[in-house]
Parts: sequence; structure tokens; C-alpha cells
Amino acid sequence: MYLYLKALHIIFIVTWFSGMFYVVRLFIYNTEARERPGLEKKALQSQLTLMIRRLWVGITWPSAILTLVLGLWLLYLYGRLQNWIWIKIGLVAGLYLYHLSLHHIYRLQNQGIFRFSSMQLRIWNEVATVFLVVIVMIAVVKNSLNWIWVLTGILMLILILYSAIRIYKIWRKE
Repeated sequence: MYLYLKALHIIFIVTWFSGMFYVVRLFIYNTEARERPGLEKKALQSQLTLMIRRLWVGITWPSAILTLVLGLWLLYLYGRLQNWIWIKIGLVAGLYLYHLSLHHIYRLQNQGIFRFSSMQLRIWNEVATVFLVVIVMIAVVKNSLNWIWVLTGILMLILILYSAIRIYKIWRKE
């Protein structure tokens, strides 16, 4: 049973992350659609709002809930509370806070409120990437982690992602 639960847990992690990555892209497109002229703006925002709602409510939220339920179930049945699991639980809690921040943006955009620029959303989109890399590394490598290398790697990843976003912004303007 353990392997079936673990497989389902991983499947819902993948769909949850897919939803979080894609919904922010849709937020970006929805934000940029405001700059389009009249009918084009209305058509784009109408379609994007529909896509965002279907993705967020139909895939991302259910995947987040099933990831949590299955993760807690696995922890209850088979978890040995070693030091690394507490770090992973803390990071997963942070990931759920990130998810809730995306829900806040979802609600704002549904109300026609666009507080964040497309550049800010691009940066915010990469937060999930950092969570993904760190959580997977901790879950796979566990007690063999060298924390100096982990922290160095996280900082390097953040620097690379931020640089890529800045380069993309320059490239788009040209």
C-alpha cells in the first residue's frame, strides 16, 4: 500500500506544481492584456479569466488538497520523524503559504484589480521553482546534506533565476 500512496502523492505534487507554474503565467498574460486596445483586451481577458478559473479551481486546488492528505497519510502510516522531515514540513508549509498568495492574486484579478506588474509576477513565479528544488533535494538526499552547499546552491539558483528574468525583460524590449 505504501508504494501506491507514495505514487499518488507524487502524481498530485506534479499536478499541483504544474498548476502553480501555469496559473502565474496566465496571471502575467492577463496583466499584459490590459495594455491591448478595446475589443482585443476584452476578448483576451475574458478567455484568460476563464482559463485561470478552470485551472485554479479544477486542478490546482484539488491537487494541493490531495497532496496534503496523501502526505499526512504517508507520514502517519510510515513516517519516522527524523530531523530532515521537520525541515521538509517547514518548507511545505511555506509552499502552502505561497499557494495562498497565488489565491490572493487570483481573487484580485477576478475583481479586476491588478496590483502586480508582469515583471513582479515573473519573479514571483520562480518562488515555486526554489521551493521545488529545495524540497526535492531534502527529500531525496536527506541526512547526507551538507548545509553549506545547500544554502550556496539555493542562493545560486535564486541568482540564476533572477538574472534570467532580467535578461528576458531586456530581450523583450528589443
